[in-house]
Amino acid sequence: MQVLVVEDEKLAADRLIALITDIEPSAQVLKAMDSIKTTVRWLNSNVHPDLIFMDIQLADGLSFEIFNKVNVDVPVIFTTAYNEYALQAFKVNSIDYLLKPIDKEELRVSINKYQKLSNRVSQTGALQPQLLKQMIDMMQNPYKLRFVVRIGEHIKTIAIEDVAYFYSNEKSSFIRSISGRDYAVDYSLEQLEQEIDPRRFFRVSRKFMVSMAHIKDIIAYSGSRLKLNLMAGEQEEILVSREKVTEFKKWLDR
Repeated sequence: MQVLVVEDEKLAADRLIALITDIEPSAQVLKAMDSIKTTVRWLNSNVHPDLIFMDIQLADGLSFEIFNKVNVDVPVIFTTAYNEYALQAFKVNSIDYLLKPIDKEELRVSINKYQKLSNRVSQTGALQPQLLKQMIDMMQNPYKLRFVVRIGEHIKTIAIEDVAYFYSNEKSSFIRSISGRDYAVDYSLEQLEQEIDPRRFFRVSRKFMVSMAHIKDIIAYSGSRLKLNLMAGEQEEILVSREKVTEFKKWLDR
């Protein structure tokens, strides 16, 4: 995977490159550009990469101007310290929009989403227009919105809003709905972490992943852990593991 980084802050560019190569060691960062002018010049004189990471606010203007000066035919993941440009970002080739400081796990989700279709990249490194549109459509709604479950001979769907938490038991995974019912799902918790919006669900331990919307109470617990009470009720204690407590508090405060 060949990557172009457009970022006018050197420290931010270096950190982003380090995160990309840590998540995907085979990634080749072709260049780090620091302005609209240099990016346009480079894109006009080089074969385009597979993926571009682009800061929105550059020293010489908003990076959206690049798309008015050169035909960018590859997907772009925008990075910015501000969220007011999200809608404008998705009007161009954006397949994701990451707020600074870049969270490693959110970056990993973005790269994984891109890689799901990477085997269909054309030999030139550019996506076919129809495929690019499919990727953009997918990334505008990148996370699962519902799950199909079987109840005896019947099949039904569970909306993500109705999930209080996911849990594992004897190598299987289950949904606990807000109505208090349990449903088996064909995903491991590791797979669910890639499929579900990390802003809405958090993996508090090896066994549980909970919805922020359905946390009723958080209680200090022994061993520097936290105990969660959820609106759907619990079959057993749901504890935030000691090593997850700091990250969990940051997640709550986003």
